[in-house]
Amino acid sequence: MATTLTGAGPRLWAPARHRPFRLLWLGQSLSLLGDGFSVVAFSWITLGLTGSTLTLGYVLAFQAVPRALLTLVGGTLSDSWSTRTLMIASSWTRAGLMAAVGLVGLTGHLTVWMLCAAAAAFGAVDAFFQPARMSILPSVVDETLLTPANALLGAGTRTAAVLGPAVGGMVIAVTEAPVAFLVDAVCFVLCGWCVLGIRTRPRAQAAAPADARPAAKAAPSLGARIREGVAFTWRDPRLRTVVALDTAVNFCYAGPFTVGFATLADQVLRGGSATLGVLNGSLAGGAMLGTLAGGALGGRPRVGLLVAGLAGWLGAGMAVLGLVHSTPAVVATVLAMGFAIGFQGVFGLSWIQRNIPSDVLSRVVSVDMVLGYAAAPLSLVVCGALARTSTFALFATVAAVLAVTATAVLASRAVREMR
Repeated sequence: MATTLTGAGPRLWAPARHRPFRLLWLGQSLSLLGDGFSVVAFSWITLGLTGSTLTLGYVLAFQAVPRALLTLVGGTLSDSWSTRTLMIASSWTRAGLMAAVGLVGLTGHLTVWMLCAAAAAFGAVDAFFQPARMSILPSVVDETLLTPANALLGAGTRTAAVLGPAVGGMVIAVTEAPVAFLVDAVCFVLCGWCVLGIRTRPRAQAAAPADARPAAKAAPSLGARIREGVAFTWRDPRLRTVVALDTAVNFCYAGPFTVGFATLADQVLRGGSATLGVLNGSLAGGAMLGTLAGGALGGRPRVGLLVAGLAGWLGAGMAVLGLVHSTPAVVATVLAMGFAIGFQGVFGLSWIQRNIPSDVLSRVVSVDMVLGYAAAPLSLVVCGALARTSTFALFATVAAVLAVTATAVLASRAVREMR
């Protein structure tokens, strides 16, 4: 045990000794920082032009819908084209879009329809970057380093998610909204430059159940390749479980941690926006700690049991949030829930990267992402309706969904034995 603890630190930082990984980490972090910038910039400049929150909703929807619709296409192309090339092309195209919006904004000729078109183009191009960044890692680091590498990438992702909107808001406060688009463009240029410097290696075909592999076909069409990816994910009971859990967690994440947190802070804890900020910070901080702890631990634990444990742990946490009215107790619960999300996420993603053949990996990742995109708005609507009844009804319903998910995971022997 002492040896394990002694080696935890060096094991966590081992991927950082490799230059390709450092470039990937920096490039991905810059891209996600740019994503955070774009949300703030689009939001602020739209409100400045129109003063309408409804119009803001349209602009953000123009960005979200193409991203969701094209993610399967992006994942399919990542399996047949170079993931590195797709990441570079996506980064530099987004840089061009953001620079154009910023320059037009500075001239004073920017219109709402221009913003909608730019948002739609941004979302469409981003759909090609996201699956590629999730599937490129096995061609950058050795299989033994996947877990700590995912932990470090996850830590960078969570840091960028917090810093992006915050720094974007500061840039707008000091200058003006169009300047944020120009800074955003610089982030994407630097991201593409970092990825350009990565030298990838051939990825070995990982072992997979014979009946789960897509059948070999001569030059299949794009639609056929998308269907192959969906069928591959569905046929493997282990993959079905991982994807189902991710979808359930996304459903139980989007609504409860936005609508639920806001309602809890305002109507139950009576702490207002300050308490809401503390809850969100506790969730992010817990996830960061869990991500780093998973990377430091390393090894190959039973991922199926971790999956069930996460669902059960989150379910228990949701039940506590529905019953407890003490701010310190709620904060501690949220911190523990965030830790579990970060910890399991490292091992779940590493398992997918290690066990899925490289020629279908991006498609499996894109299926997972699309279901998550679909679950989020549904969760917001359902939780918004439940919150009108009571916070207990909201969190109790989500806890029940997670309890059923944990039970279903434990019922499958193949899933329980996943490593």
